[in-house]
Amino acid sequence: MINADIEALDPTAVEIRWTGVPPGLPVSIFYGTSVEEIDRENPVAVSESCPVRISGLDPLNRYFFEISADGRSVVSASRRVIMDGAVNFRDLGGYLAEDGRRVKWGRVYRSDGLARLSDRDVERIRRMGIKCVFDLRSADEINEAPDRLPDDRSVAHVHIPVTHGEFDFVEAMHRIKRGDTSWLTDDFMIRGYINNIESFPRAWGRIIKAAADMRQGPVLFHCTGGKDRTGTCAALILLALGVDEDTVIEDHQLSNIYIKELLPKIYEMMAGYGIDPETLFPYLTAPRECIAGLIDYIRDKYGTAVDYLVQRAGLTMEDIELLRQSLLVETPLQKPGVLGRRNRSHES
Repeated sequence: MINADIEALDPTAVEIRWTGVPPGLPVSIFYGTSVEEIDRENPVAVSESCPVRISGLDPLNRYFFEISADGRSVVSASRRVIMDGAVNFRDLGGYLAEDGRRVKWGRVYRSDGLARLSDRDVERIRRMGIKCVFDLRSADEINEAPDRLPDDRSVAHVHIPVTHGEFDFVEAMHRIKRGDTSWLTDDFMIRGYINNIESFPRAWGRIIKAAADMRQGPVLFHCTGGKDRTGTCAALILLALGVDEDTVIEDHQLSNIYIKELLPKIYEMMAGYGIDPETLFPYLTAPRECIAGLIDYIRDKYGTAVDYLVQRAGLTMEDIELLRQSLLVETPLQKPGVLGRRNRSHES
């Protein structure tokens, strides 16, 4: 069986690695701007050696690749979508579900804030076919940093406010700047994740119904950092699809890889307020104990994520089945890992 990893080097180049192909056997690589539009007649590369670098890609497009050898093939894409103005924008595709199917690529995206998107980023979102953006931030967060989306109204902006913890991000930053960091504890963060599901169940149900609607097209959900509220939503979707808990935790932890490049600037700014940057670490990262604690809480109180979604989020088992029919695809491949260090993604 062929496995493949795609590393996005920059918006115009990727590196493709594969395993499961005998030495000396030629591998053909095909690509397209959607899974359905992969040109399987004209390979972009044929090689007996791995890895292969594909360059000269249109920076405004997102690409999906099929790696084929000896009558076998696998479809893959870069998990992280490189943007000028967002660091934690990524695809939930490629993960293995318990029934042997995989999450489809290019259907559900998660991200940090979209306020700093460049014109190129906005055009890329339009070309990706994203039809609906669910904004989980508070009204104050949106007022301070409104999303940038295509002007042609091809992308709907849906505001579903979720307050992570006792107060929103704007108030949290005001408190930090005043030197009030006593509330920044691991327990505060874990309570925030639990609050996400106990106080806002209908938010998750609404997003999941949209994700399951094939007529809707690809959807994106985001908050400010793309790690806590967004991480909660991603976890619920993946768990409902039958992705195992360890993989869900690993997907959550990718945020720490992608937001790492922002932390020095944030720490420098906070140091200017006389604040020890180390005290901010739990709030500015995605602590493993938070997502693990959330999964434990769901298991202890509800049984499974599906039980929670049916009991609290307004979903039915028919909705869950529709979600699985819409977002899972048959595949004979093995389970992928989560290779976050090099912006990699995994086969689907």
